[in-house]
Amino acid sequence: MCGIVAYVGPKDAAPILLEGMQRLEYRGYDSAGIVVSNKGLKVRKCKGRVADLAKVVPARFKGGLGIGHTRWATHGVPSDENAHPHLSADQRIAVVHNGIIENAGELRAKLIADGVEFASETDTEVLAHMIAHAADENDTLEEAVRKTLKSVVGTYGIAVIDAERPGEVVVARNGSPIVLGIGEKEMFAASDVAALVRYTRQVVHLEDGELAVLKADGFHTFASDARETAKEPLTVDWDAGHYDTGGYEHYLLKEISEQPETITRTMSGRLDERFHVAHLGGLNMDARETRGFRRVKIIGCGSAYYSGQIGAQLIEELARIPSDAEPASEFRYRNPVVDPDTLYVAISQSGETYDTLAAVQELKRKGGRVIGIVNAVGSAIAREVDGGIYLHAGPEVSVASTKAFSSTAVAFALLALHLGRVRDLSPADGRRIVEGLRRLPGQIEEILTQSDKIAELAQKYATHASMMFVGRVRGYPVAREGAQKLKEISYVHAEAYPASELKHGPLALIGPDMPTVAIVPDDELLDKNLTTLGEIRARGGRVLMVGHREPEAKLADDVIVIPKNEIELDPILLTIPLQLLAYHAAVALDRDVDKPRNLAKSVTVE
Repeated sequence: MCGIVAYVGPKDAAPILLEGMQRLEYRGYDSAGIVVSNKGLKVRKCKGRVADLAKVVPARFKGGLGIGHTRWATHGVPSDENAHPHLSADQRIAVVHNGIIENAGELRAKLIADGVEFASETDTEVLAHMIAHAADENDTLEEAVRKTLKSVVGTYGIAVIDAERPGEVVVARNGSPIVLGIGEKEMFAASDVAALVRYTRQVVHLEDGELAVLKADGFHTFASDARETAKEPLTVDWDAGHYDTGGYEHYLLKEISEQPETITRTMSGRLDERFHVAHLGGLNMDARETRGFRRVKIIGCGSAYYSGQIGAQLIEELARIPSDAEPASEFRYRNPVVDPDTLYVAISQSGETYDTLAAVQELKRKGGRVIGIVNAVGSAIAREVDGGIYLHAGPEVSVASTKAFSSTAVAFALLALHLGRVRDLSPADGRRIVEGLRRLPGQIEEILTQSDKIAELAQKYATHASMMFVGRVRGYPVAREGAQKLKEISYVHAEAYPASELKHGPLALIGPDMPTVAIVPDDELLDKNLTTLGEIRARGGRVLMVGHREPEAKLADDVIVIPKNEIELDPILLTIPLQLLAYHAAVALDRDVDKPRNLAKSVTVE
């Protein structure tokens, strides 16, 4: 879950590495470091952010070849010593690494027995020493890296340089992304295109088990058995401007505010007003095959999982196909029964989430039909699945997902409409959903105008140590996502429960010091939800209600009223005020909004 940047070319590497690392800091930010090659290896690294590193990099830190890294700790506490790059004992080899070497303990013990002294607690340092040993026995750096990786068990995205070969960088991937950037007589590599788009939009994605050698005049790729592989460059749609804050105080607020535009892009070209259907050609399924599925299973992690719960509800309601969502991190470990009549849907904003990717690979091994809902074109999951839906939401930089979450929910509405119309969803209901989807962007804009009011509410509720979020049926995944947002960026403890489950245990927690955020849409369960509010109020609990109208009785201390859409689509709108609530609570508590502690954006390790 770290950020890697590499450069080889005629320019000074250090400024390019530092700028790229700043764009990747959302992937890891407890320490950082760079190394450049110029008559030996010059290294600077430190605990802290890329800005802290920039302060200790001298002005004359010259060299046209270098690698950089932002770290999210897995082995060893954040410290100067544990920061990457890691060097071999003879200072010849430098390595940066994203992932986890599972047999690092065994490899480390062998190296210590051979007299190697370690300078850090990391698993990565074993690679530097092993590659240095292999380099003494081989003519090329690429062969030394390839030989070393044969002994490695685990996941990695690595970049390696050799002081004795100052014109090349070797990179390798297994379970952790590496993207090559093709410049004009210069080459780049990174763990995310965010670090590359300022310099080039021509990229090549490495597959698992692939390595590449980068020189200023080009690159070549090869498999772990040394067999050459052919790669075709892709042109990425995003540019450097997509990674700027655009005048907003935080990326998170920018991304919340972009949602009218991002969900419009998700729907663009996919709604048919004549037949009231959704066109999803990327699924690679004809109508006969689509009708053959008898169940839908959705897998994702974190917010992607909660959006999957919204998606399962949409598919059941509109297509009348039994559907459910499950955490991808648990799915593959319970030896799931893979049914040929089940359509599996994998969700990942980055398309690189390791748990989800591994689950997809397990499904493919067992013959499952898997489609993906991802944001990053050309990502690992996008390449692995049989078809899918790209979100086109643009890059999401803040660790907490907002615009990708709402775009994913809209993508599920499109999928549910598509499945429903090839089955039993009537043209009238199809028209109703299409018209509802068309209204969403304007309704989100309307909700965003309440930001100042929600900020005042956040000031009041953020003083509590814990909060409860409740909702029924369609409202329950909204409550779960709302609780997730609050705790991950404000550090206020939050739990989400189905409203009907409160009286089966959690009601014991309710009191003046435990406020409840209640999701109360104006649907067939309105009266039951209002009864739950009465139960909370009777026990002295404070209530912040999010719904479509003020309750008739004094059942809530505060109310956020939002526009009403079709009942199936209302959950998409109900999430927006909860995003604002979490954001303003985090600001009120002076949290690091875009980079919450202990978390990283793209989770590429188990």
